[in-house]
Amino acid sequence: MIQKQFQGVQHFSVLLSLLRDRQAFLEEIRQEVRLQNKISSLLVSSSIFFAIYGTIIGASHSLAQAISGGIKLPAFYLLTLIICFPTLFFFNVLFGSRSSFIQHFVVLLTAVSVISVLLFSFAPVTLFFLITAPDSYQFFKLLNVLIFWITGSFGVKFLYEGMQLLSQQDEVGKKTRTTILRSWLFLYAFVGMQLGWFLRPFFGAPDSKFELFRAVQGNFYLDIVSALSEIFGAR
Repeated sequence: MIQKQFQGVQHFSVLLSLLRDRQAFLEEIRQEVRLQNKISSLLVSSSIFFAIYGTIIGASHSLAQAISGGIKLPAFYLLTLIICFPTLFFFNVLFGSRSSFIQHFVVLLTAVSVISVLLFSFAPVTLFFLITAPDSYQFFKLLNVLIFWITGSFGVKFLYEGMQLLSQQDEVGKKTRTTILRSWLFLYAFVGMQLGWFLRPFFGAPDSKFELFRAVQGNFYLDIVSALSEIFGAR
């Protein structure tokens, strides 16, 4: 029991070291220091934070949706990472990167972990609006879209800086890899939005029964326009 508690504390201490001194943390990745330990700790801690936030947004509908959201949100971020990761790694290797497969993966995982912490930091705000405006489904949905956009932007910024640091040792093809990284970030965003739409619902529409997955129809952008129209009385 004590050993499990110690391991839990250790997982979060790795994440805290990333938050407190990300430059030193990224330098350790570049020097391949305890990469396996970093992967396991970041996976565990980020999954917990995602699960907590997913549970909160799912609670706007029902207990079943809260449990579903607590499972699907960590899965969403991990699957997006797994789908997009090979493209970035192999293109980087093709254009001169000597960083290993595991180094690339840890850098991407640090960005996902930063997103999870930032989402967790918004949890009290989300919970506040969930309690004080329980009937404002469209507002609650748009609020969370904004929160996901803000946290995702910081995660992308962190990823960009991390990949740039990782590329410092490989001057050959560095400009090309920077261009590839910028293009890949757009790919990551589009895959993420499509996957999120495929895995929905995370919230659950009011007056509807619980659904683990919803039929694939429409798209993310039309849904946001519809929500805005309802809020501002255009429909």
